[in-house]
Amino acid sequence: MAALRIIGKCVHKFNISRSLHISASCLSPFQVQMPALSPTMEEGTITKWLIAEGDSVEIGDAMCEVETDKAVVTMEANEDGKLAKILISEGTRGVKVNSPIAILAEDGEDLAEAANFQPTKILSDEPPIIDETLGTTSSQITIGQNSNEQISPAVRQILNQYNVAASNVTGTGPKGIRLKGDILKYIAEKGLHPIHQNVSTTAQQVKTSTPKQQKQPEKSTVSQVSQEGGYDDLEISNVRKVIAKRLTESKQTIPHAYSSVECSIHKVLELRKQLAKDGVKVSVNDFIIKSVAFTLRRVPEVNVTWSGNESTLSSTVDVSVAVATDGGLITPIVTGADRKGLSEISEEIRELASKARSGKLKPHEYQGGSFTISNLGMFGVREFTAVINPPQACIMAVGTTRIRPKTSAIDLDDDAATDVTNIDGSPDSVMTVTMSSDARVVDDELASKFLHVFKRNLENPLYMGLL
Repeated sequence: MAALRIIGKCVHKFNISRSLHISASCLSPFQVQMPALSPTMEEGTITKWLIAEGDSVEIGDAMCEVETDKAVVTMEANEDGKLAKILISEGTRGVKVNSPIAILAEDGEDLAEAANFQPTKILSDEPPIIDETLGTTSSQITIGQNSNEQISPAVRQILNQYNVAASNVTGTGPKGIRLKGDILKYIAEKGLHPIHQNVSTTAQQVKTSTPKQQKQPEKSTVSQVSQEGGYDDLEISNVRKVIAKRLTESKQTIPHAYSSVECSIHKVLELRKQLAKDGVKVSVNDFIIKSVAFTLRRVPEVNVTWSGNESTLSSTVDVSVAVATDGGLITPIVTGADRKGLSEISEEIRELASKARSGKLKPHEYQGGSFTISNLGMFGVREFTAVINPPQACIMAVGTTRIRPKTSAIDLDDDAATDVTNIDGSPDSVMTVTMSSDARVVDDELASKFLHVFKRNLENPLYMGLL
């Protein structure tokens, strides 16, 4: 079996797996590489190692947790062996896909010998880039008087920020190179704090930049502000980087069109109270999800995605729901929402939201979807507009519930104007929803049709067969 395994490694030397990738080599140790855990993942962060050096693993065992561009995913082993050496410490950001992260030895191998195994470099047609995880750059930047001292720009920045001499830190990287994790460990052990550098405008600079005859103020407001203190660079998570990239792309490439409608939800609130008495706990957001799904089935032209050249009609009604997490917004999906009852939707969305906040969502639980709902009503936001999540064509922004005053005007063109709650002038509970639509796919007429049907469904919840 061992001989077959070695032959297999030689034959598939450059094979790449989307799960835990084990670099094939004719050498005995296995090179564990950063896997691509989502279609758009280019780099990741190892948030936690679940095993220690020397621990044995079998196929399917959890090895570490990786923060991708979507969520935190548990990476599993697809080879048996022992963890000989961890190359990338916890918290290291920007680890490129296919970069070596650990060495796995076969059962019976000498761990010390396997730990000295040199990872195979990944061949790439791209220009050399900084690899913070190995503590070096492609050009091997040299710092200080010692020409053998090789330090990456990221490590150099931390050394300068904490005023630490590189010679005081013991390197654990290849050939004794000082890694980012080595510096952070040293800082933690010594209890060091960053040294802030103030940026201020000196009086001499002010004098040379202005005419001599102009009298200068004794103190500059700009200088006072800058002298109050320095600044700290905040690290951006992979999720937020991807959010920023996708939102920028969305606003630059998608012609957003906006349509708003005011919906009466007093019947929803009354039904919610009745259900609560029967022990069924549901939220207003659950009613909105069900109403959107029911409307998408009635107006399927809105249940589409845009592929760049043409629109594609989705065969199922999969509603994405925006959930705020510490790492940023993520949109878990209620699949087949039009076929599910209100109680089932409520239970599923609570489970998905909990998994999203703990970073335990699986790829199929947040990838895809044909329509997104973003609800800021619980934060008191009256109304807002949301950015479309491509390749979807629409996103609905839901505002807070409020009481419409008795003197509010009645739109006689609105079918809801015949409702007795409006005619007799009694207060009514309403909310404003605003739909952002891709004008290339959903024009103003189609958006108006969708919102009209949505309003009718939400204001008459029993029509949808909720339970």
